[in-house]
Amino acid sequence: MPHTEIELKPVDFITVGTIGPKGRRVFHLQAGKGPQIVSLTIEKEQAWALSEAVQELIDDLDERYPSPEGTPTEVDLEAVDMDLREPIEPIFRVAQMGLGYDEDNNMVVLVAQELVPTEEDVDPDTLEPGIVRMWCDRKQMRALSMQAISTVQSGRADPRQNGRVIYYWT
Repeated sequence: MPHTEIELKPVDFITVGTIGPKGRRVFHLQAGKGPQIVSLTIEKEQAWALSEAVQELIDDLDERYPSPEGTPTEVDLEAVDMDLREPIEPIFRVAQMGLGYDEDNNMVVLVAQELVPTEEDVDPDTLEPGIVRMWCDRKQMRALSMQAISTVQSGRADPRQNGRVIYYWT
């Protein structure tokens, strides 16, 4: 498999969304710059963790590096188009994500690394997972955080109905 490395600096949009009915939804992280749209498959738990991490990072950045107006980064999610864009063709499933901050440019970078299944006859040190770097401003990241948690919470209300057999004793 060829090594994928994509850098979207800066993104025009970034979002999290799902395809499919509740209980069988597939989560996607998607970003784009100009005509280039990059879709990645993520897990529900990754969407939740991403939301929490981004919220914490942006809150910290607003405190340590306030905007010139001195106001925290606010976003009206209703005013932002957070829908997934067509075509939704994931280039890979995400294994892990990381966040960084470029103080000079006041930009946050979200780095997604590909999940590479290992086979017994392949040396894991020779595998090069794909990487996507998505550079965003604070408002885009705040909107991403809000969208991700909203998407996670829009699933089934009863976690016992998540398609797994779980035994509860009372």
